[in-house]
Amino acid sequence: MRYFIYVRKSTDDDDRQILSIEAQLVELRALAKRENLSVCKELIEAKTAKEPGRPLFNSLLSSLEKGEAEGILAWHPDRLARNSVDGGKIIYLLDRGVIKDLKFPTYRLDNNAQGKFMLSIAFGQSKYYIDALSENIRRGIRLKLSKGIWPQWAPIGYLNDRKTRTIILDEGKAPFIKRVFELYSSGKYTLEEMRNKINSLGMAGRKNKPLSISQYQTMLKNPLYYGVFRYKGEMYEGTHEPIITKKLFDKCQEVMRLRGKHKEKQTTKFIFRGLMKCGECGRMITAELQKGHVYYHCTKRLTNCNQKYVREEELAAQIKSFIQKVSLCDDWTKKILEQLEKDKNSGVQSSLPQQQNLEVKIKEIDTKISKLIDVYLAESLTLEEYQAKKEVFINEKRKLQDDLRDFAAGANNWFEPAKDFVTSLNRAEYAIKEGNLESQKEFLEKIGSNFILKERRLNFPTEGTFRLFFKDAPFLSWRRGWDSNPGTRLLRSTS
Repeated sequence: MRYFIYVRKSTDDDDRQILSIEAQLVELRALAKRENLSVCKELIEAKTAKEPGRPLFNSLLSSLEKGEAEGILAWHPDRLARNSVDGGKIIYLLDRGVIKDLKFPTYRLDNNAQGKFMLSIAFGQSKYYIDALSENIRRGIRLKLSKGIWPQWAPIGYLNDRKTRTIILDEGKAPFIKRVFELYSSGKYTLEEMRNKINSLGMAGRKNKPLSISQYQTMLKNPLYYGVFRYKGEMYEGTHEPIITKKLFDKCQEVMRLRGKHKEKQTTKFIFRGLMKCGECGRMITAELQKGHVYYHCTKRLTNCNQKYVREEELAAQIKSFIQKVSLCDDWTKKILEQLEKDKNSGVQSSLPQQQNLEVKIKEIDTKISKLIDVYLAESLTLEEYQAKKEVFINEKRKLQDDLRDFAAGANNWFEPAKDFVTSLNRAEYAIKEGNLESQKEFLEKIGSNFILKERRLNFPTEGTFRLFFKDAPFLSWRRGWDSNPGTRLLRSTS
C-alpha cells in the first residue's frame, strides 16, 4: 500500500505543543520505516485548517481520488482537519474505500465503523478546540478593551509588555515619534522631507528597516499616540502613557488636511512666500525666479495694483534689521526668566479652582459616556450613532485631561511659551550670524503677525503668537521694565 505523508503547522498557530514541520517529518519517516510502509510523496503545508480551502490538502485528496496512493501518514487527526467540511471529506473517502488506511504516531485508527466513529469524534474535538480558542481570544480582547488596553501588536513607539499584557513606551523610539509630530505640525516639512530627516537620525521599524512615507502618514493619523485608540470603529480611552498631546495631534491633522487640498510642485524654494500680503490691495505676495535672483511681488489677481517687486536679498536685510532690534542682552534675559519663575510658582496656587473645575467637567463626561451606553443598550441609538457620539466625548475628555495635567505640573499655559520666547530673544543674534533665512523667518513669526509688503518695505504689528500667552500672564506690573532695554521697544509696535 502506498502512502502520502502530510504535515502542517499554521504560521499563526496558538497551540505551542504542536511539533514543528521538521519534527513531524522525522516522526512520520521513522513510523514508515518501522512498519515498512511505502511513501510516494511528502506534502508540507503552512496554513491554518480552521477553514476549508487549503491548496495542498485539496491536492492530496485529488491525488487519492486518482489512485496515486491509498493511505495518509499524519502526526494527528487535527493536522488533517479542524473544520467540519474537511473532516467530512476524509470520512467520506474512507466510506468509499478511496482511503484505505490512516496512520498517526499519536493516534490509532481501525478502518471500521467504530474507528470512523472515533475519528469523527477526534475531528469534532479539533473543531471544538479551534472554536473555543477563538472565543477565548475574543473574550480576552473584550476584557482588554474594557480596561483601556490596546489589544494588538504595539505600534512604533511602544512595546508589548508580556508580563502585564499591556503596551509600554519604547524609550528609544518615543522621543523620535514626538519629534515627528512636532516637525510636521510646523507645516514646514513634507512627509518625504520628514522621513529623510528622522530616518537619518536612526529611526527604524521592525527588523531595523527604515520607515517609509506611508508609515509616517499612518503614524500621524493614529490617535493612540495621544492616549485613545479606535478598534473596529469604536473609540476607547487608553490606559497607556501618551507620547503627545491631543492639541499637537489635532494640529497635525489640520496641516495634513490643508496639504491635501492643494499640492503644488515647486522646484525652487521661496522662503518668504506665503508670509506677506500686499499693503495696497490685500492680495498674497508670491515669488518667482528671474536671472538667478528671487523676486517677491503682489499676485495682482483680479485687481489693478501698482506695487513693485522686491528682491529677496533686500527683504532679508530688512528682516535682519528687525531681529537685531529685538535681541535681548544676557542680563535682562536672566532677570526676566527669574521673574517668570516667581510668577509661575504663585500661579500654581491661584490655578487650583481651575483644576477643580476641570476635574468636575471630566466626571461629567464620564457620566455622559455611562448614560450613552445605557441608551445604546436600550436600542434608542444605532451602533454608528453610539460610536460617533462616544468618540466626541472621549476626545473632549482627553483634551480636558491634557489641560488638567498642565495645571497639575504647575506649568500654566503662558509659562513655557513665554520662557521659550524670552530665551529665543536672547538667541536672536545667532540667527543672524548663521545667515539661515528659514530660521530668521521662524523667529520673525514669533515677534509679529499680519505681515504687509508695501512700497518694497516690510511692515507688521508685534502681535505674534507669543502675545496670546503674554496676555494671560500675571506679570503686567513688571513688564514695563523692559523699556529700559532699548532693543525691546519694537515689542510694542512696529510699522
